[in-house]
Amino acid sequence: MRSLDLARETIDRLHPGLLKGLSEIPLLERETAGSPVLDIFRAQGGAGLLVPAAYGGLGADALEAVRVTRALGAYSPSLAAAATMHNFTAAMLFALADRVVPPSPSQVELLSRIAPEGLLLASGWAEGRTQQDILNPSVSATAVEDGFVLNGSKKPCSLSRSMNLLTASVTLPGDDGSASLAVLLIPADSQGISVHPFWDSPILAASQSDEVRLEDVHVPEHLIIRGTTEDPERLDDLQTAAFVWFEMLITSAYVGAASALTEMVMERERGSVTDRAALGIQLESAVSLTEGLARAVRDGIAGEEAVAACLTSRFAVQKSLAAIADQAVELLGGIAFIKSSDVAYLSSALHPLAFHPPGRTSSSPHLVEYFNGGPLQI
Repeated sequence: MRSLDLARETIDRLHPGLLKGLSEIPLLERETAGSPVLDIFRAQGGAGLLVPAAYGGLGADALEAVRVTRALGAYSPSLAAAATMHNFTAAMLFALADRVVPPSPSQVELLSRIAPEGLLLASGWAEGRTQQDILNPSVSATAVEDGFVLNGSKKPCSLSRSMNLLTASVTLPGDDGSASLAVLLIPADSQGISVHPFWDSPILAASQSDEVRLEDVHVPEHLIIRGTTEDPERLDDLQTAAFVWFEMLITSAYVGAASALTEMVMERERGSVTDRAALGIQLESAVSLTEGLARAVRDGIAGEEAVAACLTSRFAVQKSLAAIADQAVELLGGIAFIKSSDVAYLSSALHPLAFHPPGRTSSSPHLVEYFNGGPLQI
């Protein structure tokens, strides 16, 4: 398939050997809880995709990131989902460091290790709860000398067993009784962090989406990124950028799984030419939506316009994926379904996009307000 080949060419250029390493393992083995896909991802430089060159990374743009994520989704939907959590977090952190506020020396040192050492970033934001904003804090913070002590739980938390750093959004109490949002960089080996089984489904099991608990975890001040009186909008901008990157990449991950199913139909010449063309049109429409958004992000779209564009793309693709899966499975036929679990697995792996926040119901009033000329809030 032409567009999937382009995605493969992109990932082969940026991460040579990654797809080859994945393809040497049968699909269902790639997707199990004990799968080595994250080790392969780390070894092939996956952590550095969105790390700027100045920090030792590849400095990929949004379009390249979307294509890499789609290629990963075609080979391992679990890895694509996990890589999304790392990559959108990296995009957020480096946007903050390079374009919003100069980081502290300690933060520069830490950020400079991510790409060279393959440090993986897990997200402590609200992944997995459909009606919740991904940016809503999921842990509480108590002020102590030189920082804060955190308590709470994140479930599911992708990369839970491979993460090197956990990033968390928390509501910090101020001296005057007000509250503000901050982003914390928490080493995964910090005292008080533990990982517990949570993900029971075999679908996307290799994303390591278990529960991470924080019990009296101390985070020193130099690992806290917060708003300031001089720049009170800093974290608002950060939230918007993080939200857009998350929605854009997670959508592309599931488009990748749909691409693998569609490619099976095309290669096996299942159904009539008209049937295959109809399926290809459905898939390429989803690809065009995600890549069009990526081009807009690359070219500077921001603020509520970016949020509206990413939500429009995500929900339109989400609706298309179910139709793609149904049509592809039907065309592949009962024998293909019976003789190989790959068809059933990929079909099932398309549905979790609907579970990632925000939900369509909670987003609809805001989108309607925006479409009618009003403001858009996330």
